[in-house]
Amino acid sequence: MDLAANPYSPGSGLRPKVLSGREAEISAFDLMIARAKLHRPNRGMVLTGLRGVGKTVLLNVLRAHADNHGWLTVQLEGRPEARGRQDVRDRFARELVVAARRHLGRHPGQFFADALTTIQSFSVSVGTSGVSASVDLHPVRAQSGRIDIDVEELVEDLSEPLKAQHSAFGLFIDEMQDLDPDMMSAIVTVQHIAGQRDWPFYVICAGLPNLPTILSATRSYAERLFDYRVIGPLDPEQARYAVARPAKDVGAEFDTEALNAIVAASGGYPYFIQEFGKAVWEVAPTTPFTLEDSRVAIEKGWAQLDSGFFPARWGRATPKEREYMSVMAVDGAGPSRTGELAARLGTKASSLGPTRAQLIQKGMIYAPDHGQVAFTVPGMAGFIARQSRE
Repeated sequence: MDLAANPYSPGSGLRPKVLSGREAEISAFDLMIARAKLHRPNRGMVLTGLRGVGKTVLLNVLRAHADNHGWLTVQLEGRPEARGRQDVRDRFARELVVAARRHLGRHPGQFFADALTTIQSFSVSVGTSGVSASVDLHPVRAQSGRIDIDVEELVEDLSEPLKAQHSAFGLFIDEMQDLDPDMMSAIVTVQHIAGQRDWPFYVICAGLPNLPTILSATRSYAERLFDYRVIGPLDPEQARYAVARPAKDVGAEFDTEALNAIVAASGGYPYFIQEFGKAVWEVAPTTPFTLEDSRVAIEKGWAQLDSGFFPARWGRATPKEREYMSVMAVDGAGPSRTGELAARLGTKASSLGPTRAQLIQKGMIYAPDHGQVAFTVPGMAGFIARQSRE
């Protein structure tokens, strides 16, 4: 097969040639856009799921739809590191200035241009440097130095001109669970205020399965503030389409058994579909792809995942954290009960609290329910089991 023509592209945030199984979320967001044009109330949207299910890809698609309909859009990514707090603020300021200038270019006029003063004030207030909207600073708005006040004043000053244009301000946030508490609280609060005051401001975010719990802990009304969407693995029919259609579009095809083998091995996870699809294209001498081609490709795909996708996470864990995850792996995909994990390690559950908290902070596990933990990465238990056999 022509390697350059390979239609599969595993990677973080890379959009596949075929986006399968996400029609409901895209339709719901398109309805949000339509209602915003008519000044009808809307909720924000929260996408949650394990790593590798395509949340980032979907978030990028939704932002593209918003851009195509004339929204002012800014995209951020939460970061848990010590520098994450200021890095996110700097990114917010830079992206906002760029987005505003682009929006003004598409919608020229003094009405929106006046709002640039608040944008510039906000950019200075959050501590960024080297960005400019080429306007004089507004003397009082969005420069208090308090992120909650400044975000509220920013959104308020943008709302009137955006409503006049039948547009909206969309804030798209990936890895939302990693935002610092002050930023998260400010954004959730302003989304709430926006609904009460009919401001066209919408938070569309993605994160791990524990994100709804984090949002509710930030503000109790968050559970009613968003349209929550669980992004899970594709069902078998959707997965078959995601595997077969990219190949068909470039003149290749799978035997039925070969297709079913790839779908079964992937578990419906989009990242694994791309990895195994790429491998089939690389190992098959010709089309149609056979069951033997798929078997070789699946072995090659797992080897690739074991050399990059999984070790990138395993390598960040301390010896104690690896020990904790190793006893979790006994339960496969999980979830695992924290009391049983303690028993396996011959210690008290309370003594494992710090290790559990560190793994949650690193985004490697999450708590699906009280007294339970599970991996955020599908297939992690299998990787750990394979490591122990080596």
